[in-house]
Amino acid sequence: MKKIKLNSPIFYIIVSLLFVAAVNVIASFFYKRLDLTSEKRYTLSPATVEMLNELDDYVYFKVFLTGDDMPAGFQRLRNETREMLDEFAAHSKYVEFDFIDPTNEDDPELTMQAYQELVEKGLEPTDLRIRTNSGSENKIIFPGAIVSYKNLEVAMPLLQSQIGVPSNEVLNNSIQSLEYQMSNAIRKLTSVERSNVAIIDDYGAFSENYTLAFEGMLKEYYNVSRIKIDGQLSSLADIKEEEGESATMTNKYAAIVIMRPTEPLPEKDKFIIDQYVMRGGKVLWLVEPVYVTMDSLNAQPSTYAVVNDVNLTDQLFNYGVRLEPQLVTDVQCLSIPMTTGNIGGRPQIDFFHWPYFPVITPTLQHPIVKNLNALKTEFISPITTIGVEDVSSTILLTTSPYSNIEVAPSLVSLQTLQENIDPALYKQKNIPVAVLLEGNFPSLYDNRVPNELMDSKLIDFKTKSEKTAMVVISDADMIKNQFRTGDGYPLNLGYDQYTDIQFGNPELFLNIMNYLCDDSGLISVRSRELKMRVLDVDKTKKYSTHVVVLNMVLPSLLIIIGGVLFNIIRKRKYSK
Repeated sequence: MKKIKLNSPIFYIIVSLLFVAAVNVIASFFYKRLDLTSEKRYTLSPATVEMLNELDDYVYFKVFLTGDDMPAGFQRLRNETREMLDEFAAHSKYVEFDFIDPTNEDDPELTMQAYQELVEKGLEPTDLRIRTNSGSENKIIFPGAIVSYKNLEVAMPLLQSQIGVPSNEVLNNSIQSLEYQMSNAIRKLTSVERSNVAIIDDYGAFSENYTLAFEGMLKEYYNVSRIKIDGQLSSLADIKEEEGESATMTNKYAAIVIMRPTEPLPEKDKFIIDQYVMRGGKVLWLVEPVYVTMDSLNAQPSTYAVVNDVNLTDQLFNYGVRLEPQLVTDVQCLSIPMTTGNIGGRPQIDFFHWPYFPVITPTLQHPIVKNLNALKTEFISPITTIGVEDVSSTILLTTSPYSNIEVAPSLVSLQTLQENIDPALYKQKNIPVAVLLEGNFPSLYDNRVPNELMDSKLIDFKTKSEKTAMVVISDADMIKNQFRTGDGYPLNLGYDQYTDIQFGNPELFLNIMNYLCDDSGLISVRSRELKMRVLDVDKTKKYSTHVVVLNMVLPSLLIIIGGVLFNIIRKRKYSK
């Protein structure tokens, strides 16, 4: 038998094959994925991994973003979706997925039936113009998925809607949010223990009809109740009394919503809210420092915006904000319908820009507002932050660079609709209208407990809060749903039937509540950022010659030079 020399090529081939075989055997026992991307694109957050590890049954993703004739951008979204689902499946055996084309080329009727079923389940179609060999044609796609778990299912959009944002940025933002969208869908389906959230139904707050969409959205994640405080210490807390000792109080709700009070809050109720905060309670404040509604303008051509003093100025100031008794007007605003005449017995309706309804475009990279669609507001006011020890403030929303402020009381007249909006006259910019406060808040009632509670053993009084958070927004109309003209059917939150635009209001408030109530840290996934690595066209043209030389000419020269040198060395070594 011929021996194999240690320095022979055959020996090295055998060693290499043995090494590869050993690596595969070891890999079969020890599974590990390596993410070599700079931003760790394919590394799931700890919150997502923990949630996947807790799955006890199969979660099935049925993705409808498929087809070879889709534009390159949608193909990229599809590929990124598949890779993210692969990563989910790598962490849990209970994650399964398929990519399905709902189009039936043989039967258009079945296709339309499938489309209708997807729409009824909550997926929004996108109509694309596809280039073909014969020209172009329209193609309907559904950039989304239906996620199933046990007997439940939920629609999951893959393509975000962002007004006024370039399509490449929308695509990148959609890719950035894939992990959050998938994790959020699983969380919605698998949540067993839900946090309790209370909406304070008092002090002139919106009736339930106006907040049907808002409350319905929250109920998908939380146990939602409408309550009144009415001076009852037990309204926000469970009280445990022990003989001879002061009672201990535990919050009933993870968060509460103070929803557009138009009547002054009693001091006792303020105290109860204050102590709720001291015990770590979270609050969404929807407080309007100026009162004015479109209802009054529908009856007459003008009305006055008046100061809405609801006895919360000192409390909010103590926590770190001041709501200014002013109205914001903005060039970037919503259009509203107005009757301009009557022809043939039919009213003629035109649309006019209404600067009192600013459209807010979120720009901050905070997880609450990152990559959100534009937001519609009505009669919103400025917010000023106040420095408070151990409390940090983050401005979440601001107006556009072309804004103005009107000090209340002020005249609000429909006559301004007839005037052209001159951006040069709007000289204020980026006015804060929503603020996040976090930290250890001081009690408003330190050394001044209300007289009726001074001697009570039930209050369990605290002068400094546990670490907690609150969000303050100066427009409560942002949570109102419109009613469909004709039959009065309540519409989706953030949808404007007159312009047929779906704004980002639902996502904003869901993100706020998730941020305030989420102990898992899943909302932090929204802050993830992926870099778009696209070619700079100008630089490509400028350095095209260099690229050709580096990629084609230089390697060829190196090969030639290497060959010549090898031949010279070989001749010198073996020549006699």
